[in-house]
Amino acid sequence: MKAYTISFRYLNARRPLAFRPFLIPRPCQQCGRAWRLQRRFAHTPAEDPYFSSIVDNPPVLIKSGQKHGPGLIVLILIPAIAFGLGTWQVFRLQWKTEMIIKFEDRILKPPLPLPPRVDPAAIKDFDYRRVYTTGHLRHDQEMLIGPRVHDGNDGYLVVTPLQREGNASTILVNRGWIPKKFKRQLDRKEGLPTTPVTIEGLLREPWKKNVFTPDNKPELGEFYFPDVEQMAKFTGSDPIWIEETMDPDLLKAYDREAAGIPIGRPAEVNLRNNHTQYIFTWYALSAATAIMFWMVVKKPPSDVARRVRQNKEWR
Repeated sequence: MKAYTISFRYLNARRPLAFRPFLIPRPCQQCGRAWRLQRRFAHTPAEDPYFSSIVDNPPVLIKSGQKHGPGLIVLILIPAIAFGLGTWQVFRLQWKTEMIIKFEDRILKPPLPLPPRVDPAAIKDFDYRRVYTTGHLRHDQEMLIGPRVHDGNDGYLVVTPLQREGNASTILVNRGWIPKKFKRQLDRKEGLPTTPVTIEGLLREPWKKNVFTPDNKPELGEFYFPDVEQMAKFTGSDPIWIEETMDPDLLKAYDREAAGIPIGRPAEVNLRNNHTQYIFTWYALSAATAIMFWMVVKKPPSDVARRVRQNKEWR
């Protein structure tokens, strides 16, 4: 033991002063030997009564923060809401298809004579039904709805009250489209018949106003959408709306456009049915967001499981 101390002092004397504090010997509690110079023949951990292993002091997993933020809740709601909207569009598609079939069946039937008096509440059961009636067109009460576009050209829809003979009521007739340059009646004398005319067209329900469409101004002669109730009250007519029809003849339509004669609509159902596209869109969005949600939940944050904390200091 003494020889080791002399040897250590000799080595300590040979070192610079800056390194001497590091080489100060620390005696072992069992044998008294210097700890710093006894690394290669130190006692095993089993012989050290102060040794504690990872079994005695297991690591504790700690939470580095919330695993998922509020965005996960939104990611849960998106596929559920999109799936619900897609299912709703399935029912809408079925409803719209049945309605179109019903209207097309009515159009194929021969036209009916319009009764002298028509109950406005019964029009719903005769929507898109072909009818015909005779009377005088009241051009002095004519109303232009517009602007309306036809084949890329601006113009107006001509709505004229039809005064029927006898005790029959006066109704509103949508005669069709005219170009913008024929807005004045003086420029379209051919389109203003003075003799009795027979109108054949589709009996239609009153239109519904779009939220973006401005209000009509009857006192100024400005109409932006066919408000049947308002227009009937303004002209003293019954709120019965007929859309005049004509055969889809291109040459005849060109001649009527050049003369300022209103171009009637074809006798067909022109309801849009885009619910199939909506179904595909909503279901695709639901599937995509559901996959994203699964990927986020399946893969935990990379650093949460790796962070550990010792409940006691290991030796």
